[in-house]
Formats: sequence, C-alpha cells, structure tokens
Amino acid sequence: MNQTEELRYSRQIKLPQIGEAGQQAILDSRVLIIGMGGLGSPASMYLAAAGVGHLVISDFDRVDESNLQRQIVHGESSIGESKASSAKHRLRSINGHTRIDALDYELDSDDLDREISLADVVVDCTDNFTSRFALNRTCLAKRTPLVSAAAIRFEAQLSTFDPRRQDSPCYRCLYPDTSVEGATCAAEGVMAPLVGIVGSIQAMETLKLIADVGTTLCGRLLLIDAQSMEFQSLALNRNPQCVDCRDRHANDG
Repeated sequence: MNQTEELRYSRQIKLPQIGEAGQQAILDSRVLIIGMGGLGSPASMYLAAAGVGHLVISDFDRVDESNLQRQIVHGESSIGESKASSAKHRLRSINGHTRIDALDYELDSDDLDREISLADVVVDCTDNFTSRFALNRTCLAKRTPLVSAAAIRFEAQLSTFDPRRQDSPCYRCLYPDTSVEGATCAAEGVMAPLVGIVGSIQAMETLKLIADVGTTLCGRLLLIDAQSMEFQSLALNRNPQCVDCRDRHANDG
C-alpha cells in the first residue's frame, strides 16, 4: 500500500477491525456483481470507493428513463447506453485505481463458471429467480461466497451464503421450489431509497467477507419493511434435503 492509498483509505484503516491488513485484503480482492440496476448501483459504488481492487460488473440491459429513479450509478446522459458500460464510466470517476471489467452480455454457463471461480465474492443484484438459482449452483460448485438480495415495493430481504462453511444454507434452502415466479418492480413498483439501503448492506457484507471481520448474515435472513422502518433478522438453517447443497455437505463430511 502506497502513501496515496494510506491517505485515501485512512478512515477504514483506523478501524482496529480493518487496519492495514484488512485494507490490503480489500485492495487485493476481486468481486463479481451481477446486475447493475437498483441494487448493483449502490453496491458497486461503495465497493469501488472502499478500494476493492478489481470489480467485474455484468449486465446486458440498457439504461432507460424509468431506471433513473433508483439506479443511481446511471445518469440522464446514459440513456440508451449499456448498463455495464454506463456503470463503468461512473465507477471510474469514483476510484480510478479500481480495475473495472464491464461485461455487457449475458453470461453463459462457461463464462459464469470462469468469473465465479475467479471472484472472492459474488454479489447477486439480479431481478429474477432463474438467475439467482444459477448463481447459487455455480457458487456452491466453486465454493464462492454469495451475497444475495431482493427488493420490491417497500420490502426487501437479504442474506449471505458461504459454501466454505459446512453449516451455511444456500439460496435454494430458502426457495426450494425453482418454478416459483417472483413479482417485478416493473409491475409492482419500488421505492427508490430502499434499494440504496439494501445495496449498501450488500456492499458491507462483501467487505466483511473480504476482510474477515464481524459476523455476516450467513445463516440469517434480514427482512426490511421500509414503511414502518423495521428490520427483522430470522434464522435461516441449512436444509439437509436441499437438492442443490446436500451432496456438497455430504462430501465435506
């Protein structure tokens, strides 16, 4: 870490839980963010600002005017641009020392395998169950921690799945039915600051995993009701019969 980095990240280095070793781990880390919408925007901005050395951001969608209400990594000048490219430009303006790879195409299974195997943490900012289940399976296979969240209307949920831990549930332990269809923000709406809150928590969970500090949401489900501004933390146990992770745990044993 050079003097410029020591000054830039001094407020984090001053934290005894982080220190120089934790900050160096952040600088050396590689994080994959899938989805550069409402959740991916604040998550990526805080991770870049905190000094994550290599961000890989993936989104094949394009910015439209309805995104601007909550997807704060994009601006009016980005309308029509790919979200990955738009986000890359914004993140570079936040931290020019962070390497940013922008993937503006849908990752196929081989691409997803490669990117997840290279990542220290995967941040799930997608908006559909199909993508979430695919991320879960690949993260299990590669033993890569997954920070997953969803937000709609005034409600949100968040958890961290860490396949390096034998007691960790996986996303399918939470949703065993892969045929489930979720409501969408386009149909139901979403309050803008809610995704900012949730994406910021995803960034915090990611940094805790990288720096190995604190207690993550592994084994817990955080529920947020923004109307009443209530937060609930519920136990989320591993399902021994889960079809996605039961064999992995059996092999670990």
